[in-house]
Amino acid sequence: MITIDCARALQQAGLRWRPASGDSFSIERPGFDADVFTVSEMTIEAHEFDTGTILGFNGTTEWALDSLALEDALWLPREDQLRQLLRGTFRSLHRQGDDSYRVNVHVSGVDESFQASTAEDAYGTAVLMLIGRAGASLVAGA
Repeated sequence: MITIDCARALQQAGLRWRPASGDSFSIERPGFDADVFTVSEMTIEAHEFDTGTILGFNGTTEWALDSLALEDALWLPREDQLRQLLRGTFRSLHRQGDDSYRVNVHVSGVDESFQASTAEDAYGTAVLMLIGRAGASLVAGA
């Protein structure tokens, strides 16, 4: 799974999320530091309003949280979602021994590599580079 630090860096760089079933996220509020949630029509649903997207918690009895503004959620993209964001720039993913992964991309005629301890963070670092080069936000999801 992508680290919170990498996911937060992607969000701060301009990666925008449209929640879809199966997406994971954490809540950016005190007391939820180690909790990971998954969007699912049965338990957590994205509701679109003129004022923004709200994540509705359906039938949750363990704690009192009925809904959450999307701004308070930190998307934790999966490996396949990050690879999709790289689009045609993606070339390969390689495991480097037992402790890291390297993602290779080809951008503007140049091959570049990004290494991290997880495949998701290696992909995330490459996506950060793309956002920086584009100078604009990327939108992911449904």
